[in-house]
Amino acid sequence: MIDHISVGVGDLDRAARFYEATLAPLGLARLVTRPATVGFGKAYPEFWINLRAGMPRVAAESGAHICLRAKTTAEVDAFHAAALEAGGSSDGAPGLRPHDRVRYYAAFILDPDGNRIEAVTFPSE
Repeated sequence: MIDHISVGVGDLDRAARFYEATLAPLGLARLVTRPATVGFGKAYPEFWINLRAGMPRVAAESGAHICLRAKTTAEVDAFHAAALEAGGSSDGAPGLRPHDRVRYYAAFILDPDGNRIEAVTFPSE
C-alpha cells in the first residue's frame, strides 16, 4: 500500500549520518544522495530525508510517527541502541507492548529534529 515515506530535517548531513547508523540494523542503507534529499532502502529508496532549511524541531504533540518493520527483537534493540549512539533520544525503550489482538515488540526514538520513528516486530513466543 505505501511505496515510500519521508521526513523533513534541518541539517541534511547530520540527519544522513544519523539515519545511516540507525537504519543499518534494519537492513536499510543509503541508496540515493541528492543536494536536498537522501534515500535509504534495501532494493530501492523506501525512506527519504528531505532538507527543510530553518525547519523548527517537530512538536512532540504532533502525534506523527513512522513505524519500520524489523525481523527480530534483536534488530529492534540494535535500532534503538544505534539511534541513541548517533545522537537521537529514546521515546520508548525496546520491549513487549501490550495489545488486545497482537503481541508486538517495539522501540521508539526521536531523531535530532524530533521526528518519531518506531521499529517493530511480532515475535511468535
